[in-house]
Amino acid sequence: MQMNNRNVNTVKWFLLIGKIEGYSYLALIFFAMPLKYFYHTPQFVRPIGSLHGALFVAFMILLAIMFFQKHLSFKNSVIAFFLSLVPFGTFFLKKLV
Repeated sequence: MQMNNRNVNTVKWFLLIGKIEGYSYLALIFFAMPLKYFYHTPQFVRPIGSLHGALFVAFMILLAIMFFQKHLSFKNSVIAFFLSLVPFGTFFLKKLV
């Protein structure tokens, strides 16, 4: 299946947002949450958590677009969803596309 520019852009955005979402998840888990619970400085959780939440929603929208445009099979879409739930998971998305 040959991909046109629009399809290539969709795949690039999916991979880029997936990677950024993965970094935001790591920042939340390994930076903001330890600061909140170990050092009693919760002010980092809201901005990092909000950013991560927005990126997660964008990732889910792009995941749906990728599925409906037939860039990802149902199986790979489910795998991509579960990869987004585990730390470092979204860094392996390129293997699914």
